[in-house]
Amino acid sequence: MSDYITTIGLEVHAELHTASKMWCGCKNDPTEKRPNVNICEVCMAHPGTLPVANKEAIKKVIQVGLAVGADIADFTEFDRKNYFYPDLPKGYQITQFTLPIVHDGYLDIVTEGVQKRVTIVRAHLEEDAGKSLHDDFSGFNGEKSSGIDLNRAGTPLLEIVTEPDIRSSAEAAEYARALHTLVVWLGICDGNMQEGSFRCDVNVSVRKPGAALGTRREIKNLNSFKHIVQATDYEINWQIDEIEDGRAIQQATILFNPDTGETRAMRTKEDAHDYRYFPDPDLPPLVIAPEWIEQVRQSMPELPGAMAQRFQAADGLGPEDA
Repeated sequence: MSDYITTIGLEVHAELHTASKMWCGCKNDPTEKRPNVNICEVCMAHPGTLPVANKEAIKKVIQVGLAVGADIADFTEFDRKNYFYPDLPKGYQITQFTLPIVHDGYLDIVTEGVQKRVTIVRAHLEEDAGKSLHDDFSGFNGEKSSGIDLNRAGTPLLEIVTEPDIRSSAEAAEYARALHTLVVWLGICDGNMQEGSFRCDVNVSVRKPGAALGTRREIKNLNSFKHIVQATDYEINWQIDEIEDGRAIQQATILFNPDTGETRAMRTKEDAHDYRYFPDPDLPPLVIAPEWIEQVRQSMPELPGAMAQRFQAADGLGPEDA
C-alpha cells in the first residue's frame, strides 16, 4: 500500500471569542447550557431584521492573517450560502466566498524533526449555525423528539483553509495543533474542542504516483487531535482498499465514529454551485484601511515562533526548551 500518495487539506473552524454575536448584540456565550437564552429577532431571522457586522470579529480575523504572514484584503464583502437545515433559521449562511478577508498565508510545522510549510489559501469570516438536539429530548407528548437550540446561531466563526499540502495523518494533526496554539495564544478563540469551539474538516484523497489527484472525501467536525489521526488513517486505508478492489471513489461528506474507529458516508459532497452563492444585499462591502491593519499589528503579542527563536538566539536554549 506504500506506493500510494496521500493528499490532505484541512478546513479549520474557530469560534471567535467576542462579547456579542456576529450580526447582532446578543451575548456570545458558548458556556450557556440553557437553550434559546441568547437569541433575538436578528439571529432568529425574523422577517425585516437586518444584520450589522461585528467590528471586533473582523479585527480578530486580521490578527490571524498577520500571524500567518498572509495578505489582508483592502476590499471584501459577505455572501449568502444557500442551504436548508433546521438549525439554520435564515435558510442561508452569511459567509465569504469570492473575497475573503485573509488570503495567501502559511504555517510552518515540524513532524518527526522535519519542518514543513503548509500554505493557507484563505481565512474568511462567517456565522455559525445553531444546534440540533436529539438525545433524550422529550417532545410535547412526552415522546423522544428533536429540538433546536439557537444560542450558537450567529456566533462569529473563522474558517481557515489550506492547500492540499499535507501528506499524512501526523502532519494533519500537527498542523491543527499548531493552529490551535496560535488562536488560543492570540486570545481570539477559547480552543475548547470538546464543545466545538475549534473543529476540523479533513479532505482526503489517494492516488498512484504520476496519476491525477484522486477524488476527495471530507471528514467533518473532528474535535480532537487523536481523532484527526484515527479518522484520516482509516479513510486512507479504506480508499486504497476500494481502488485495489476496482471500485471508484465517490466524492462525499463523511463522519467519523470514535467508538468504532470507522468513517461512513453522510451525503454526496456538494460543489460551490449547489449553494448558489451571491453577495448579501443586506451588508455593504467592507473597506479595510491600511492604518487599521497597522493598529491591529501593533496591538498583537509576540508570536510563539518568534519568541522561541529569540530564546534560542539570545539565551542559548535548544529548540525543545524554547
